[in-house]
Amino acid sequence: MQLTLEFGGGLELLCDSVKIHNVTVDTQDGEDTLSMKDLLGWVRTNLIKERPEMFMKGETVRPGVLVLVNDCDWELSGQLDTTLEEKDVVVFISTLHGG
Repeated sequence: MQLTLEFGGGLELLCDSVKIHNVTVDTQDGEDTLSMKDLLGWVRTNLIKERPEMFMKGETVRPGVLVLVNDCDWELSGQLDTTLEEKDVVVFISTLHGG
């Protein structure tokens, strides 16, 4: 499944400072859909190069990370149970800032 993943608000630093990733993620059992839970595991394994604890806590994103799926807050679509489809755009933005 082809997806576009975007990282902002400092999260791109965890991915070798690359903000936009066009990726192909294998789905389980030849399905046409993918859950956000599966995608987060894939991102942790394949894209995060350092300090994965800054992106994820347990099986979900850390508090303070805004997740948008096709410009819609994932909290409105089921969070980890959100179903992704071909060509979806998923954006991760850190809303926490140091000072």
